[in-house]
Amino acid sequence: MKVGQSVSVARSYGAADLARFAALSGAEPGATVPEPLIAALFSYLLGVHLPGPGTNYLKQELAYPAPAPLDTVLTATVEITRLRPEKHLVDLWARCTLPDGTVVCEGRSLVKAKDVGAAG
Repeated sequence: MKVGQSVSVARSYGAADLARFAALSGAEPGATVPEPLIAALFSYLLGVHLPGPGTNYLKQELAYPAPAPLDTVLTATVEITRLRPEKHLVDLWARCTLPDGTVVCEGRSLVKAKDVGAAG
């Protein structure tokens, strides 16, 4: 791992996805993608790709400056902003955008990970 390293995933959510989410959460389906589904994209990236398996969330602060429309590709990215190998900590910036570049979510994540490596 190194500062500046990033990984992204693209995903869209439709009415059927919102119906499944509503069935699980008890929330009423709306006209936009619910915030927890957007945040789940970051969880996926952190747990599967960067840092990867064994990652533990310690802290997350997210803001949602714009709604995420249904049936629109969302691109979620996490980027390493700081490494603290002595504590096995990784600071990351998370951002989710629409195809036109509009930011629908962004914020910080702090995770504990194996094999953090040297600070860079």
